[in-house]
Amino acid sequence: MPPAPPEMKQPDMTALATSMQGVFERAVPLANKFLEKYGSIGDQPLDPFNIRGALTDYALSLLRDPARAMALQMDFWRDWTDLWQASVLRALGENTHPVITPKKGDRRFRAPEWQENAVFDFIKQSYLLTAQWMQKGIAEAKDLTPADRHKLHFHADLFASALSPSNFALTNPEVLKEAARTGGESLVRGMENLIQDLERGDGELKISLTDYKAFKPGDNLAITPGRVVFENAMMQLVQYAPETKEVHATPILFVPPWINKFYILDMREDNSLVKWLVSQGYTVFMISWANPDASMADIGFEDYMQTGILTALDEVLKITGQETAHTVGYCIGGTLLGITLAYLAAKGGADKVSSATFFTTLLDFAEAGDLKLFTEEPQIAALEAEMAEKGFLDARNLQKTFSLLRSNDLIWSFVVNNYLMGKDPFPFDLLYWNDDSTNMPAKMHSFYLRGMYLENNLATPGKLKVAGVPIDLGKVKTPAYFISTREDHIAPWVGTYAGTQLLGGPVTFTLAGSGHIAGIVNPPARGKYAYWINSKNPPTPEAWDEGASENAGSWWPHWDAWLSQRSGGMIPARKPAKGIEAAPGRYVLG
Repeated sequence: MPPAPPEMKQPDMTALATSMQGVFERAVPLANKFLEKYGSIGDQPLDPFNIRGALTDYALSLLRDPARAMALQMDFWRDWTDLWQASVLRALGENTHPVITPKKGDRRFRAPEWQENAVFDFIKQSYLLTAQWMQKGIAEAKDLTPADRHKLHFHADLFASALSPSNFALTNPEVLKEAARTGGESLVRGMENLIQDLERGDGELKISLTDYKAFKPGDNLAITPGRVVFENAMMQLVQYAPETKEVHATPILFVPPWINKFYILDMREDNSLVKWLVSQGYTVFMISWANPDASMADIGFEDYMQTGILTALDEVLKITGQETAHTVGYCIGGTLLGITLAYLAAKGGADKVSSATFFTTLLDFAEAGDLKLFTEEPQIAALEAEMAEKGFLDARNLQKTFSLLRSNDLIWSFVVNNYLMGKDPFPFDLLYWNDDSTNMPAKMHSFYLRGMYLENNLATPGKLKVAGVPIDLGKVKTPAYFISTREDHIAPWVGTYAGTQLLGGPVTFTLAGSGHIAGIVNPPARGKYAYWINSKNPPTPEAWDEGASENAGSWWPHWDAWLSQRSGGMIPARKPAKGIEAAPGRYVLG
């Protein structure tokens, strides 16, 4: 028996007209604001992604090899012919096999209508064939540099993602079904959501990724008890309260990224790495970076090192009475940690650090993934011009870039849910944190983009100088633990692995499942994903992977075992002093 058709509601045309009028009245001032900001293109970069040259080379490649171009076109038409034939046979009642199917993990076409309805199945397959044709042409083109081929693949995927039939009301069966069920009210609610997001962005679309009223740092996020025990203009230092009667003698100092706020490491009670470490008997300290404004325009990378990590390290040793501490750097915080260790090796004081752990950290930026596409000379120059006016890079600029790296997950899925389906986004703590980003000081960010991404100076001994000191990672003898993730789109593990070949001390490299955030924030109780280990660090990541063994679940216990054997004996638990204020501190709340 076929399923019953979805319930349909007759639209209330008066109510719909009234709602649409209200939406229009709110949209007009927002449109005016947008035109005031972007109405003149005379001073705007006409090629913001710096792709014109790559497209020209691709066109020339096709012209130089017309036979290849013709073969590519014929393959495309043959696939289309197969699709037409299969669709006609299906319409006649015959069973057919799809010509093409979505890749594993593609969530855009999960609704049964995409498979069961012949029309929507045809729309889906025709789209997938076209996207495949675009990528195949780029892959087979001759005379393209690897950099240009990478750029074209990325932007072809962006283009195809934007034109997916799932992103348009008339070609998305779920949207049509919801509109029929609600009598068109879902589309009006979607317009309301769109206007609210435009208002939230002051005329610029700022897509809501979660229910922002559902979370509040210090209330239901960043709730592990502790105190701010030190602060300066650069950072606050948080010490967490113990949960055990005894603790390991050696404390841990976290150096989080300053692109986002530190509480990704201390979210809810059931997924907080900080709380888990405290429960394992560690004394944990966390740097909470200040959110830069124009007054910090001249703050450089060396300031984050000297007034940030080195000052925090001295405070940790003074508070605990220890001579050495574990250090942990996450992403750019790990890059800073590597530079700091090399600085200490050159200037003296390396014995203050008993170990260094690098969460998804690039030290060699040769294989920095898709982010390299946004850090070429024309784009950096445009960012520097913008930062020269403000004194900092606005947090929204970085958010846009990271969203483009995962456009289907962080842009189009929310366009469909929020605007086409008229639904509110689901409360999700990780996406709340993702949206709670920070600004970047102009001087520091320019140094980072040029010195690391553009010139990759850190990978060459002595080429990078910080505070006047040539940085040589080979002089770092501190035991190091690298944790990277297989699906990381920000710091690809094949790039982070290169760090094992740069440091001069013993290195343990561990690879976890999932991505840049979920792979790190993976508490053992969940039993999710897996991690891979290898006692050797061969020259290439491929060789490492070939010899690695897989282990089920979280990597946290493996790291705990590595840390504990380097943490001295057990001593009475240390309670933080009253200090300045309760954790998480006002720097993370502002």
